[in-house]
Amino acid sequence: MKKTTEKNLMVFSGRAHPDLSEEVASLLGTELVPTSAYEFANSEIYIRYEESVRGCDAFVIQSHTAPINEWIMEHLIMVDALKRASAKRITVVLPFYGYARQDKKHRGREPISARLMADLFKTAGADRLIAIDLHADQIQGYFDGPVDHLMALPILTDYVKEHYGREQLCVVSPDAGRIKVAERWSAKLGGVPLAFIHKSRRTDRPNETVANRVVGEVAGKMCVLTDDMIDTGGTIVKATEALMNEGAAGVIIAATHAILSDPAVDRLKNSPATEIIVTNTLPIPPEREFDKLTILSIAPLVARAIREVFEDGSVTSMFDGHA
Repeated sequence: MKKTTEKNLMVFSGRAHPDLSEEVASLLGTELVPTSAYEFANSEIYIRYEESVRGCDAFVIQSHTAPINEWIMEHLIMVDALKRASAKRITVVLPFYGYARQDKKHRGREPISARLMADLFKTAGADRLIAIDLHADQIQGYFDGPVDHLMALPILTDYVKEHYGREQLCVVSPDAGRIKVAERWSAKLGGVPLAFIHKSRRTDRPNETVANRVVGEVAGKMCVLTDDMIDTGGTIVKATEALMNEGAAGVIIAATHAILSDPAVDRLKNSPATEIIVTNTLPIPPEREFDKLTILSIAPLVARAIREVFEDGSVTSMFDGHA
């Protein structure tokens, strides 16, 4: 007996950032699979899909926002439910990969939590990961399977070109480690000059840098300060102040992940930055929005990547061969 089966794309969403998932599903011309999700009295999470998922190509979207451990656990349980319900292939979509900053040991007796995350998803039943702007490229190697590493670069650079293309621009990396990313930014913006901030980070205190020194010529230029995330905002605001002290005409901050932990909003509001451009990989509640903040949608990028994976196309082609 022979039967030719059709591929069936199904999109699932956790409860951390449903607005993004709904936008992605809409762009794919489908709807999110109805899901029952709730907590028991002791805070254990329960998940059940309301329709058959047997044989489907499943894409499970969950952005790891605060309370981060709760949403990671929900994500893992969703993958396990799909595996046990006979989904054919399970792709975990991580607009923001939790624990990505813990990608190596700075000192003895520390964990490498980013690797643990990859192992957990593999054990739960994930066949593939799709992530956006990982904190470190090597995290792709932590997962034993295909990893599609998407970049928000095209979305952010298009916005900067449209609004600041006539200015004399300079791309600034917040540290020496992200020079390669800054080089890609420079190429996208037509080969504008580069600079970087030399800083020393305290290993004994999280989210804290000690000193900033600008390396490169920024005087009279509109500086585009790029980073993968803004958490408490301390690093990026210090870098902005250092650039202005060096005579920069202005500073535009561009980052993919707006974590915005306290006191980030106050710091950014009161900083000398002209505009802060971020994407919606993480939910930003109305009370954390402010005048200088611009939020761009990452959904078209995610939807296109999902379509390429589903149709066995090329995700790398989305980024001129760099992904």
